Amino acid sequence: MFDGLILLPVGLDGTQASPALGWLWLALVASGLYHGVNPGMGWPLAVSAGLMDKSPLALFRALWALAAGHLLATLLVLLPFAFLLVLAEWQRPIQIGASLLVIGFGVYRLIDRRHPRALARIPPTQLVLWSFAVAIAHGAALMLVPIYLGLCQAFELDAGHQAAGALMTANLGMAVLVSLVHVAAMVGAGGCLAWLVYRHLGLRFVSRSWFNLDAVWAISLVLVGAVALAFNLAASR
Repeated sequence: MFDGLILLPVGLDGTQASPALGWLWLALVASGLYHGVNPGMGWPLAVSAGLMDKSPLALFRALWALAAGHLLATLLVLLPFAFLLVLAEWQRPIQIGASLLVIGFGVYRLIDRRHPRALARIPPTQLVLWSFAVAIAHGAALMLVPIYLGLCQAFELDAGHQAAGALMTANLGMAVLVSLVHVAAMVGAGGCLAWLVYRHLGLRFVSRSWFNLDAVWAISLVLVGAVALAFNLAASR
């Protein structure tokens, strides 16, 4: 059972590798690191929890809560695409449509940089819900869709050559694996920053050196979607 769910997507048998494979995994890890260092994804809240409770355990509990919310948001976004990819004749349109969706959301974030008011109504103590809502509202989970679809294509998870049940298992396994790798990289980067601020730099450092990544975040969404769209259009010719 686990061979179909995990080993096939990872390509441990060496038969599923493709030239783009390494770049896709690198992009996945890089996106996690990028999300992790972004203060908007919540690591300052983990620092605040640790300082208020005067305990590093509170910091780590907050990081786990942020990770859980981000993971749930990522799975919520990726799983529908896992089901859609079963339709072989729609795979290319799905990939192109997903790229356009990411580009469109990035353009929207460039035009309207206001934070959704609903986020302000979530208490900081409810970190799982807060992290989930932020990842959805700011397109953090959506950014992974082109990478996920590219990995499915690189591993030749082709509906034309697999039974629907086996394909669904492989697609779901890939979605879970992509989510876990991304969140692990995010927590690693955000956790290191949070620990550094908690133990050595203090909140004054955050207030003095706070950096706003809203514009950079929106541009990165557009770039991810544009690169994925270019590859898909080139492959369809």
